[in-house]
Amino acid sequence: MTVTHIEAIAGGAAADVLCEAFHDYPVMRFVLGEGPDYDRRLRWLISLFVAARALRGEPILGIADGESGAVAAALVTLPGRESPPELIAKRQSFWNEIGSGAKARYDHYRSVAGSIGVPTPSHHLNMIGVRRASQGRGFARVLVEAIHQLAQADTASAGVSLNTEAAENVPLYEHLGYRVSGRARVTDGIETWAMFWSARG
Repeated sequence: MTVTHIEAIAGGAAADVLCEAFHDYPVMRFVLGEGPDYDRRLRWLISLFVAARALRGEPILGIADGESGAVAAALVTLPGRESPPELIAKRQSFWNEIGSGAKARYDHYRSVAGSIGVPTPSHHLNMIGVRRASQGRGFARVLVEAIHQLAQADTASAGVSLNTEAAENVPLYEHLGYRVSGRARVTDGIETWAMFWSARG
């Protein structure tokens, strides 16, 4: 089971995996709303997240399983990286297309999640997902461990932070060494947990 930069697997592979894994995730439904074009808007949003990592030179990690192609993917934000003008323009174009309502809901989520986040410079695990047919085989754990190694090798990073809006994920991350650093309500029926793994003991 080898972790590689997703570009070495296939173009668009990270977005393919993450669109499947996050199709029914509560934050995606909250931000994008319902409607017949939900799948298209979800693809745009996740492709924007992938493009942000690529344009800022940040990790886009994945695992391929034989001829199945990419079965797991993760996006990571590095400490201290700034967004280039091309990314800022791409974001603005995206929100112009999706609409001000979705932008307001996304900004609200980011504000809530940021209010309970870890202030120390750290690697941030933005998204991690596994295709449904490949879940339960340890792919997510291998990706998380690879991200831990990245944080340990970077003296500017205190560890790895993340947010999850699925209560069942909290004990799974705790098993991997994370601790809950905060919990907050996003909207009716959606809570977010901020979690942190220390790379410095």
